[in-house]
Amino acid sequence: MEIQQARAFLVVAEELHFGRAAKRLHMAQPPLSRLIRQLEAELDGTLFERNTRHVSLTPQGEALIEPARELVLLAERIKDVVRKSKAGEVGRARIGFAGASVNQAVGELARQIRRKRPGISLELHSSQFSHVGLEKVLDGSLDLVIGRWDFLPPGISSRLTAVEELLIALPENHSLAANDAVSAEDLADEAWIVLPGGAGATLPNRLNTLAVNAGFVPRIVQVAPDSWTLVVLVGAGVGISLILSSVRDNIPSRGVVYRPLKQEQRPVEVRLIWRKGDLNPAVQAVIEISESVLPVPDPATVEHAPLSLRPPADCR
Repeated sequence: MEIQQARAFLVVAEELHFGRAAKRLHMAQPPLSRLIRQLEAELDGTLFERNTRHVSLTPQGEALIEPARELVLLAERIKDVVRKSKAGEVGRARIGFAGASVNQAVGELARQIRRKRPGISLELHSSQFSHVGLEKVLDGSLDLVIGRWDFLPPGISSRLTAVEELLIALPENHSLAANDAVSAEDLADEAWIVLPGGAGATLPNRLNTLAVNAGFVPRIVQVAPDSWTLVVLVGAGVGISLILSSVRDNIPSRGVVYRPLKQEQRPVEVRLIWRKGDLNPAVQAVIEISESVLPVPDPATVEHAPLSLRPPADCR
C-alpha cells in the first residue's frame, strides 16, 4: 500500500461516499474509484461494498483502517524528521576533547545542547589529544574537537573558546618551588615528563621552542598517557613538566606547585574545530550554541597575531 492509496482509503472510509471523499482529496471521483479498485486488486480483497445508493466497509476494509493510519502517520513523521534535520533540530554530532582540562566546558556545552536542541544525539569522545583529534576531524570519524593547536591545516575551520597560560609543574620540595617564577635557563638539567607528541601537538612544540631559546635539549624521562598521570608523576618527584593553567585548575595536584616562566610566553589558544564546509545541520547547530556557552575570550587576553596555518620552523 502506497501513501497516496492509504490516504484515499481512509478518506473514503470516513465519508462512505466517493463524491464527498473525492472533493476532500481535491480530485475527480473516477480517478478515486480507480485508485481504490487498484488497491483492492493489489491486496486481493474487497474493501468496500458499494452500489448506486450506499457505500460500506467490508470486514477486510475495517481491518485495514488502523494499519493505513499508521502508514500515513509514519509518512508524516518521516517528513517531520527530514524538516527538523534540515533545521538542525535532530541529527548526530560527535565531539572529541582531551579530558579533565576541558571537562567543565564540554559538560556545559552538552547541557545546553540537550536543553536547546534535544533532538540532537550528542556523542562525546574523551581522551582525544589535540593532534589525534585533528586527524579524526580530517578523516571524518569526529565532527568537532575542542583542543589546542599552534597551527591548523587549510581544511579546518575553528573558533576561539579560551586562552590558557603555560606553567611549569614542580614537585613541592623542588629547589625552584619557592620562586615566584622560574627562568627557562634554570631548567636545562631537569628531568622532564611529557604528554604524547605528534604533528601539531602544542605542548611538545612549546617545550621544544622553550628549550631551543634557552639553549638546551630537554631530558625526557617519561611520557605520561594523560594529564592526570602526569600530575601524579610530578608530585612523586619523577620530574617536572610544562603544563597548562587549565590542568592546574581542574586536576587535584597534591605535592605539586605551579610557577609561571619569567620569559614571556604566547598564550595557548583553546579552539573548537570542524571540517571546513561541513553541511551537517546538527554540527552547525552545535557550533551556534557554542558561541553562547563558550564565548570568545576578552581580546585583552588574546595575542593579536592570527593562528598560523603552518608549523614554525623549529617545530616541524
